[in-house]
Amino acid sequence: MVKRRRRKNNKFNFFAWVLKPFFPDRGPEHHPDRALLVTIGLLLFLGIVFLSSASSTLAFYRHMDAYRFVKQQLTHGVLPGILFFYITFRIDYKIYKKFTYLWLALSLLLLILVFVPAFRGDFGTAQSWIVIGGSFAIQPSEMVKLLLILFLSAWFVDRGVKIKDLKTSTIPFIIFLLAVSFLLVMQPDFGTLSIIALTSLALFYIAGARLWHLLAIFAAGAGGFFAMVKAAPYRMNRFAAWLNPDVDPQGIGWQIKQSLIAVGSGGWLGVGLGSSKQKSYLPMPANDSIFAVVAEELGFIFTVVFLLLFATLIYRGFLIAKRSPDNFAKLVALGITIWISFQIFINIGGMIKLVPLTGVPLPFVSLGGTNLVVTLIAMGILANISKFTTQR
Repeated sequence: MVKRRRRKNNKFNFFAWVLKPFFPDRGPEHHPDRALLVTIGLLLFLGIVFLSSASSTLAFYRHMDAYRFVKQQLTHGVLPGILFFYITFRIDYKIYKKFTYLWLALSLLLLILVFVPAFRGDFGTAQSWIVIGGSFAIQPSEMVKLLLILFLSAWFVDRGVKIKDLKTSTIPFIIFLLAVSFLLVMQPDFGTLSIIALTSLALFYIAGARLWHLLAIFAAGAGGFFAMVKAAPYRMNRFAAWLNPDVDPQGIGWQIKQSLIAVGSGGWLGVGLGSSKQKSYLPMPANDSIFAVVAEELGFIFTVVFLLLFATLIYRGFLIAKRSPDNFAKLVALGITIWISFQIFINIGGMIKLVPLTGVPLPFVSLGGTNLVVTLIAMGILANISKFTTQR
């Protein structure tokens, strides 16, 4: 009888330990933002459903298995992502501030490793991946998005009132950003660079930087960007195709033309889940172009409902930042929310011709294990911060 009671108590204690982050009962913690958790769960579920539909034709053509990419997403993204989400959800966010320069060092190291022959993978013309053990591939630039937010948030808080100083804050910030930007340009990965640069500048402004410092950095960055676009013919052609896809509809303008056809074909109610015709013509229907497939299959009304989930995620993120108990938590929550917002806008904007195509994935939906895992890690940190907000 005693042994049975002990076993029951052990089982109870284990489940209580597992569920404790969701139902804290004492200390400064309170219940996490439940709307945020539900939204994350719904986006994760819908992401798998949409990926299954968008990738089936391509997966069967390449691997004779219509569910090949879904299986890959589950094993390389969803399952490890949920595990890391739970871990970061349990870790007190204040711990990240203790390792300020470690996050910067890891960012630079990961970006350098893509150029090391021993880790380099063959994934087309871009050098954006590292391969470990001959088969396990990760995309460091996706990890740098989060690592740099943690570094800058801690570093800005440490600057305090000196954040407005040119020598002690603005110039070091420019050096940090230039180092990361240079390594991303060398890959090249302009989509990730644009997200990291915009998020970093937004955080710098929120932390209290002088407006004219920011404007000078932005102007210099914009000038450098257009110079790089003009220097490389394929970038210039892509920019021209964005302005007028009919310039080369069978070449550089193909993706924009096909994505616009897909979005327009959806009508009000869509052609039905799994019934997309354009996924056979769209380049990378499971990656960059997945929103076009979703819009075609769901139609305008249900696509708006789907986008409202993203809007809810962003709103809860900003609300958590507003109610954060300290400046570090506020900057981390804002950094994560701004990053996700920019990524959603750039991906969807590229599909409907609002911005040039850059090849960034749609969070929770696009095929890509590294992107999904890092996104869920960030969501875990955001959910942890939500347990310490000043308002429940």
